[in-house]
Amino acid sequence: MARIGITGAGIIGCAAAVQLIERGHDVTVFEKDIAGLPASVGNAGILAVPEIDPLARPDMLFSAPKWLADPLGPLTLRWQDLPALAPWLLAFLMAARPVQVKRSREALLGLMRDALEAHEGLAATAGIAGHMKKSGALTIFDSEAALNAAFAHEQKNAALLGHEVEKLGSAATRARVAALEGNFAGGIFSSGYQTFLDPLALLRSLQDFVRQRGRLVDAEVARVTQRADSVHIVTTDGESEPFDKVVIASGVWSRHLVRSLGLNVLLETERGYNTTFTDPAVTLELPVFFSEHGFVATPLKNALRVGGAVELAKPETPANFARAAAMRQKMRRYVPSLPESGGSEWMGRRPSTPDSIPVISLHPTDPRIAMAFGHGHLGLTLSAITGRSIVSLLEAGEQEHLAPFSIRRFQ
Repeated sequence: MARIGITGAGIIGCAAAVQLIERGHDVTVFEKDIAGLPASVGNAGILAVPEIDPLARPDMLFSAPKWLADPLGPLTLRWQDLPALAPWLLAFLMAARPVQVKRSREALLGLMRDALEAHEGLAATAGIAGHMKKSGALTIFDSEAALNAAFAHEQKNAALLGHEVEKLGSAATRARVAALEGNFAGGIFSSGYQTFLDPLALLRSLQDFVRQRGRLVDAEVARVTQRADSVHIVTTDGESEPFDKVVIASGVWSRHLVRSLGLNVLLETERGYNTTFTDPAVTLELPVFFSEHGFVATPLKNALRVGGAVELAKPETPANFARAAAMRQKMRRYVPSLPESGGSEWMGRRPSTPDSIPVISLHPTDPRIAMAFGHGHLGLTLSAITGRSIVSLLEAGEQEHLAPFSIRRFQ
């Protein structure tokens, strides 16, 4: 048994904590905002196993100029933050090369193949049941050409992951989701998606498990320091606590902690927005992606959430909730019964690497320190398998199948 400290009580840190506790380790998790709403609780609430394509890819670069020209489009860049974002953006362009896209897809595929089973195991360990629904998901397209191109690609992804996809005309699509009334060419149904009915309740359940079987400390971590006999977590109020091993899982703020250890990492915020309607007047039978507009609508427990898009900005940049309003306006083209007002708006800071590959890694020269961050919009989906991988790294050391996720690629 080891004494292990974890920085961050979001979905990644808690998934690792629960699985380490179950293995018999003495675990303490530090979180600066325990009652807060991190990226994992405001997302689309979807187990997105089919999404093995990185954000950086040639078709994305081709579409980017048009999207960036629309300040409320599916992709936006806070131009005043450009100097700070420049190194990440240059690396993003390099990551869109076909050879790197292939590597990124293969890496994500390796995680996705075990993502569902890992979530089922995590839930069993934490005593959680009934929190996921085998919903599948529907993606609609405005044009026949976009529908056909996407279907050919989704068939390839489905063959790799073992789920089914089906191309539907507009009438068949409306038969699946009665609320869809607007004009569109058709849709693709994928059975590979599942829905988390209440992402916040899931996180709170994992945090409660940590409280009951380990420790959850309300404190902000300032740095991690290495000593010969231990690794110390030092909080902003000057408290220092020694551990046998440490896991850095603080989202985008992990970059400050790893840099204090002498390591480089390119990590920025892929910020997302949403609106959640409680007890909504309009209901959907399953999640619906509006692919060409970069957002998704998900039916949750007694709620409907409309959100997505990508905003590249510094973490501290003020939120622009006009982006949430723009998604609601666009959705009303297809679902006119969506309310024009009401709902609760949210913005989250999704920590992202340029190649869309998270860091799931040991420190290159100190195997007492593990790192788990940079999951972008796949944090909830990959949380359980990431936690399992962290357990494996800390107990057995580096392994070949986790090499693509090493922080060494940034050094």
